[in-house]
Amino acid sequence: MGITGDAYKLVKVLHIVAAVVGFGAVSLNGLYGLQARDRRGREGLAVAESMYAVTTTWAMWFIYAVPVLGILLILMSDDLFKFSQAWISMSFVVYIAIIGLSHAVHLPNIRRMLELMRELAAGPAGTMSGTAVGAAGGPPPQAVELESRGKQAAMVGGVLNLLMVGAIALMVFKPGF
Repeated sequence: MGITGDAYKLVKVLHIVAAVVGFGAVSLNGLYGLQARDRRGREGLAVAESMYAVTTTWAMWFIYAVPVLGILLILMSDDLFKFSQAWISMSFVVYIAIIGLSHAVHLPNIRRMLELMRELAAGPAGTMSGTAVGAAGGPPPQAVELESRGKQAAMVGGVLNLLMVGAIALMVFKPGF
């Protein structure tokens, strides 16, 4: 096989495409979140639900394919690349951190945000403007929680994007190779 063979090159193309489509699709989710916040109500909810659906039904499958294709590349490289090389080991660690943070923190937070948006959109005004009055005379509790969770989503999303850049840097610079 080797790295000059057509099979290796095809798997490499698929590996890059999977990374671009999967990570690319989710790297801009924060911008979709801002669009949802600016639209509020049912329109904002539609934007947020679309972003979540694309992330969880399409992008994640491409993201899951990245390490599978990467492993195939290592196996097809005629021992040029080895699992013991620092850049490969670090890439797996970063990937596991991305998947772990996404599934343990980020996606559950986004799911809760969607629930809150649905509750607000179903309210009397359905505007999610935060102008409705809560029990204590302030904004509804859903709006307060949504604001807090939005800040968490922005922070965690930023960390995920930085981890993604780190993974790309490892692939490009290959420290320890």
